[in-house]
Amino acid sequence: MTCLSSAHFMLLLDTFNSHGYAAAAVLHAATLNFCIWVWGFILTQSVLSAIESGIDAFIGVNIGVDITDVPGPTEIVALLKAQGIQHVRLYDADRDLLRALAKTGIRVTVSVPNDQLLGIGQSNATAANWVNRNVIAHIPATNITAICVGSEVLTTLPNAAPILVSAINFIHSALVAANLDQQIKVSSPHSSSIILDSFPPSQAFFNRTWNSVMVPMLKFLQSTGSHLMLNVYPYYDYQQANDAIPLDYALFRPLPPNKEAVDSNTLLHYTNVFDAVVDAAYFAMSDLNFTDIPIVVTESGWPSKGDSSEPDATVDNANTYNSNLIRHVLNNTGTPKHPGIAVSTYIYELYNEDLRSGPFSEKNWGLFYANGEPVYTLHLTGAGTIFANDTTNQTFCVAKSNADPKMLQAALDWACGPGKVDCSPLLQGQTCYQPDNVVSHSTYAFNAYYQKMDKSPGSCDFKGVASITTTDPSHGSCIFPGSHGRKGTRTNGTSLAPSNSTSSGYLLQYYSNGGFFTSSLGLVVLLLCAVM
Repeated sequence: MTCLSSAHFMLLLDTFNSHGYAAAAVLHAATLNFCIWVWGFILTQSVLSAIESGIDAFIGVNIGVDITDVPGPTEIVALLKAQGIQHVRLYDADRDLLRALAKTGIRVTVSVPNDQLLGIGQSNATAANWVNRNVIAHIPATNITAICVGSEVLTTLPNAAPILVSAINFIHSALVAANLDQQIKVSSPHSSSIILDSFPPSQAFFNRTWNSVMVPMLKFLQSTGSHLMLNVYPYYDYQQANDAIPLDYALFRPLPPNKEAVDSNTLLHYTNVFDAVVDAAYFAMSDLNFTDIPIVVTESGWPSKGDSSEPDATVDNANTYNSNLIRHVLNNTGTPKHPGIAVSTYIYELYNEDLRSGPFSEKNWGLFYANGEPVYTLHLTGAGTIFANDTTNQTFCVAKSNADPKMLQAALDWACGPGKVDCSPLLQGQTCYQPDNVVSHSTYAFNAYYQKMDKSPGSCDFKGVASITTTDPSHGSCIFPGSHGRKGTRTNGTSLAPSNSTSSGYLLQYYSNGGFFTSSLGLVVLLLCAVM
């Protein structure tokens, strides 16, 4: 746009004075064009701000169950609630777990496993049946908000790539038919390895081999207001870089300015691998002419243990990465390309999965062991909302509700006998006699032994029929050892994910992201246009 200089403006005024209405028409037309251009600019900025705003930024967790001693659904949900976890992603649509999640308010992403993808991608009816069975049967009690159709299909199941978009469309059509398409979004997680030439981020592009899949998929995501789902693993980027990537850069540790990576095309500075990969995805979408699709990171984490070839898979590094990642997301830090626009992220993962194949690190990505004991305590001071997995101060040992009653009885007999636990409160007429069942009595005895042993590792196992919880099992006048006399969940007033967004939070981000300036400018222009 060419702006009028003061001399040109004065000339227009002189012309107006000497030529009357004709000049007025010229001035009116110029002013009208100016108003239209500015208002169009304002609308564009407002739409982009609405699309890209980080008001819904959250941290969630992935729940995998390749575990020898899988926690029961009630134990899983108890851990989620105790930790304040409000967003979870399942790798399937397990009926029992979805039922256990009912009425918790936890936002759930369910998944179409890769082995079901072909059937759904070839049949609208099969997709509709899947939605009826795995989604409609559970809502509204269970808060299902998204469906992942497959996982890393392009890189792990390339033969199914041609029907991926069809599967997504069929699932979405079933949601439309049930009037659920606004509540539940559909997408498919991708490995970040589909992005080529990823640094500098500004020159990144998707592997051209998959353009026939990516273009229609991005059109679908754009038209339905869905996210591009991306799995981002700086651990693997670091491991495969042969020392070209500094460990501190992968772990979000502070870097001196001269150590920051600089995109020579945009002059943007990158202080961590995570941001660089996310921005590479934004630029790769731009390369295909898509600029308004938000990103959610469906997997990211760091293993806490590895074999001899994985020396950087350590508890300290896992703690550092996940703590910094959580803080980075919840602080709405954003990326250099989109500062202030946080990228919601699911931590990989809730539990260590000891049955996973591959390198030893594959078994050690979890925040918790299967019995509910934390692998490490996240350091999140100053993160605003804090993941409450420091369960070492007030934890309890409870019987698993789905355990074999005979095994529970044997463990109860051991605890009250050789284990030397004072089980007198369980006698008839005493404070903890009711409810009179083996699960309740075992819970009291197991916890008494656990507290007696100062919560030492292995003291809450009882051959796999017990697990650790932060929920105080005390009830009525039955106060359990280790309890402070209060029932309920210990969360320290904190949680893993922020509460539902409020209008004040949105306004704060709106002001900080330039919304106030834009709206004020819009008001001024409207008034000026009205006067002119």
